[in-house]
Amino acid sequence: MNTSAPMREAQDASGPPLNVLLLTSSYWPEHSPPQRRWSSLVSHLRERGWRVSVVCPVAHYGPGPDFSASTRGRPWRCQPGFLGERIHRVPYLFVGDHRAGKLLDQLVSAAGSALLGCFTGPQDVVVVTAPSLLLLASALLVARVKGIPLVVEMRDAWPNLAHDASLVRGGSRSLVNWAVVHVQNRADLVVTVTQGFARTLRRRGVRHVVTVRNGILLERTPQLPPPPPRRERLRVLYLGNHGESQSLDRLIRAAHLAGDAVELTMVGHGSQKPALQRLAVSLGADVRFLPPEYREHVFDRYREADTVVISLRDDWKSFEDTIPSKTYEVLAVGRHITAVVRGEAAHVLTEAGEGDIVPADPAAIAALWTRLARDRSRLLTTGSGRAWVARHADYADLAVQYDQHLRATVREHSRARGVGLLPRTARLAQAVSHSWRTHQDPA
Repeated sequence: MNTSAPMREAQDASGPPLNVLLLTSSYWPEHSPPQRRWSSLVSHLRERGWRVSVVCPVAHYGPGPDFSASTRGRPWRCQPGFLGERIHRVPYLFVGDHRAGKLLDQLVSAAGSALLGCFTGPQDVVVVTAPSLLLLASALLVARVKGIPLVVEMRDAWPNLAHDASLVRGGSRSLVNWAVVHVQNRADLVVTVTQGFARTLRRRGVRHVVTVRNGILLERTPQLPPPPPRRERLRVLYLGNHGESQSLDRLIRAAHLAGDAVELTMVGHGSQKPALQRLAVSLGADVRFLPPEYREHVFDRYREADTVVISLRDDWKSFEDTIPSKTYEVLAVGRHITAVVRGEAAHVLTEAGEGDIVPADPAAIAALWTRLARDRSRLLTTGSGRAWVARHADYADLAVQYDQHLRATVREHSRARGVGLLPRTARLAQAVSHSWRTHQDPA
């Protein structure tokens, strides 16, 4: 969907103010994919008249530039957000950046979210952003208790991804598949970030599915000048998560094969970073590892780079329907992309007309980098990538889409007022109280 600026202005008064309750596993002042997406969306939804309440854990994972003792919040307390939202914090249990630790953390936070979400005041719709699977169940419970529609946002291809990553095995796999599909089928709307996963869900029988991509705030994303025509070495940048999903060891092996022609810089953190550092040392590869950077420092890194790597492992089928969120930012700034991706991500880059798509093989990646180092004219971009982002992935337009989908869901799927468990319980308590007073004072 492409919404022009005049249309966007005409739709700013598209309906009365509504209240949305967002359940998420990560939010400001953390720096994470759901935080970046929803901080951008909330900003524009607030401009369109939405009142936003957020239920999330006390900030403890992926600290961003605003992270401090005062901004991270306190359990069971409400704090004002800098976008005008109200942030309700629940406890967490962080015991390590590994699968078991993350599962325990999500279990504690999901239980707290289910409890606190029921007592955040009246709302018109609940939105939950996955892949926190346990949080899906919490959101379904909150929506049913309050008697309001449920919108499930699937930022990853669950439960397909759980199967590919071997997160669950045996009987547990069937249980997780059933639980995720159960919530998806009972949601009043399912939002995906890629068109491919939307098609997968429709084939599975999910009826109400729309796509609202990840994106960027284009007005805050500069278009950078081209890299210099001459350099001794090709400067390669990877900026993002260093986890299992990216399979970054092949970049280090490619840098080793390319030798003196390439200088690789890897910025970020993740569960696999220590192993990657050990691999670089063992190979003697020229790789510079840096901690996460934010805001204008990210654009400085892009400015210094000749090519930026977008990478996903190729042995998980679910990633055919996945687009790394950094893709849109790199397209917009105008840097050459080394794309180690397939499926919809490869299709987007082909459609945008930028970058080189390369097989997930260190030798092939090294060969591409060597060619780029010899012929730097191949690093020049045409501007078609930024134009594509302006048409398809600007959050100013994506928020218009979300606004329309949420309003339509409230209109079409709202339960009759008072059918939720809390309203019925309140009426029952009121009736009992009235009967008691009448019995005590018959006159």
